[in-house]
This record gives sequence, structure tokens and C-alpha cells, in this order.
Amino acid sequence: MKIGVPSETAEGERRVALTPDVAAKLVGSGLNVLVQAGAGDGSFHSDAEYQEAGATIVDTAAKLLGEADMVLTVQKPTTEEVGQMREGAGLIGFLYPSSNIDLVKLLAERRITSFGLDAIPRVARAQSMDALSSMSSIAGYQAVLIGAGVLGKYLPMMTTAAGTVPPARVLVLGAGVAGLQAIATARRLGAVVEAYDVRSAVKEQVESLGARFIEVAEVEAAESAGGYARQLDQDTQQRQREQLQSHLRTADIVITTALVPGRPAPVLITKKMVSAMRAGSVIVDIAAEAGGNCELTEPGKQVIREGVIICGPPNLASELSVHASQLYARNISNLLQHLLKDGELVVDFDDSITRGCCITHEGAVVHEATKALVSQA
Repeated sequence: MKIGVPSETAEGERRVALTPDVAAKLVGSGLNVLVQAGAGDGSFHSDAEYQEAGATIVDTAAKLLGEADMVLTVQKPTTEEVGQMREGAGLIGFLYPSSNIDLVKLLAERRITSFGLDAIPRVARAQSMDALSSMSSIAGYQAVLIGAGVLGKYLPMMTTAAGTVPPARVLVLGAGVAGLQAIATARRLGAVVEAYDVRSAVKEQVESLGARFIEVAEVEAAESAGGYARQLDQDTQQRQREQLQSHLRTADIVITTALVPGRPAPVLITKKMVSAMRAGSVIVDIAAEAGGNCELTEPGKQVIREGVIICGPPNLASELSVHASQLYARNISNLLQHLLKDGELVVDFDDSITRGCCITHEGAVVHEATKALVSQA
């Protein structure tokens, strides 16, 4: 089987789907790995390293996509790239099918068997394939560094000849993988950290990292069967905002991480709430690409509104492209090897992992949630 790794074409994307060390393992298992020339440049992996790993360097995306039996990507492919793929080939990458219905239809038309790493079920057997968690952890870490970089204060307590400077206060909204990594990073840098999540079950995890868990009265826990947060109704969201207001007023940095799969990011911080925050405080909105958790977030920009610095950084994982690519390559390789039997793709819908992440197969949309959306489109 030929495994193809094209260069990423999305603006600002520096990750690569397969790193040389992981490519070497796939080659060692009997697979033929094709890598587009320059695909690893953004994560500082040269063509020579891939060749040393046993991969073949292919000059153009069109040639690679036309030869590959299975294509590995980070970002979703473009319409042109899907058209260049061999009909009936396989595809693994971040696809976000509920937001990309036209892409899903095209993949089905081209009889591409596609698997979305964003759809990996959160079960113990699939932890090594969970690229969302890998990338979220990087995003949480980087968000704190961004906040520390623009805040006009120290994060730790500093005792100097000129007097003692108190530690900064960091508030993390959302204690999933990104939020927990943000908490851990802020604590390592010496900040006093508070955190809030609609899932009360994460309280123990928050406190184990040295942060204080904020318990908001009369806001019911909201956790889906898959372990993700679910959308709260409008009344509950309003009560949540009102009771978080006092914590926002004392925060120097606020990291927002709340995402609900398949939906726009919930607004946790309104314009009115921002206006009550300290001048010079910072909001780093990890959910910016999904609309943002702050009403005043501008995706891809750093702005000052109501005296507050609001950062809406896109694609945070790509900023740490070396480690992000390493982790992602291991995730995607683990899924690939789960799907292959004796070097051939075997789509077993009795397996919960395969069933959960397979989006299209043999000309049809097979992912249950996406199938319903396609039928309505």
C-alpha cells in the first residue's frame, strides 16, 4: 500500500501529517511512504530526513495524490486536491464533517473512504489516536504564553529591592484538555489560578493542578456521553455569566477554551463583562476560530476593547509545529495501523473506533451525525 503525505496548503499551517521517525516505522511495517517535496519544511523536517527514513520524495501534489492508496493530511483537503486523488483511495485527517458538508459530498462522489481524526470516539482504546486532545494540549500551553507575553505584569510573585510584586491572577474558563494544560502552564509560571467548567466532574483534576475550582450555583453540570461539554440553554448561560463576573474583575489573564463539537463556540464573556474588567488585563480566546467565547474577539487579531487586550489566535497548535507534528504523526499512524490488516485497508463497522470516525465509504456518507446533515442540505 502507498501512503501519501502532501504539503499542507492552508494559510499559516506549518504542521505535517507524518514525521520522519514515524514514516520509518511505517516503512518498516511494509508500507510504501510517499512525501511531497518540502512537506516537512514548516516543522523543520527536510526531504533528506524522509529519504533516510525510507520514504520516496514526490515533486508535486498532483502526482502524489494520483498514486497514493491512502492520503494523510492535517487540514481538510481542498476541492482541487480531492479531484486529484485516485478514485476509491483512502483519506485520514481533520475533516470536521458537520461544518464541511460540500466536502463530504465530494468525498462520497469520488468514492473516497475517509476518516476524521476529529471524530475519534473518546474511549480508552482510542486514546493513542486522539489528535484533538494532542492539539488541544498544545493550544492550552501556547495560550498562556501568549497571555504572559502581552500582559504588562510578572506572572510569579517577585521580591525585589524595590518591593514585592504580587503574582498575577489567571482565570481559565473550560477545563478540558486545553484548559487543564493552561492551568498547569500558568501554575508553573507562578500565577494564582482559578478555573471553571460546566462539568463538575473535572473539579478534582483542576484542584490536583493547584488551581481553585469555581463552583457556580444553580448551573447544572453539562457533559455529553462522549465526555465533551454540551450546549447550555440561554437562561443557564446567563446565570453562568452573572456569577463569573466577580472572578473576571480580579483576573489579569483569562483563557477561554469552551467548545461544543459541531456548534459555534458559546459566548461566555459579553461586552458588558469586558468593560468591568481591569484595564490592561488580557483575554486569550482559544475558541476564536469557532466564533469565540468572548463577544469582542476578532479571530486572527489582537485588539484592545474597553481597555482589555483581546487575543483571538488561530490554529495555536501550528505555532509549535515541531512537537505538534510529532504528536499528530503518532496519532494518525496509530489510527492507520488500526485500520490496516496485512497491509490492506479493512473497514470494520463492528469496531467502535472505525464506526465512529469513518465519514464516507464506497460512495456513501456513513457517519451517522453527518448523514443526517447531508440529507437536510
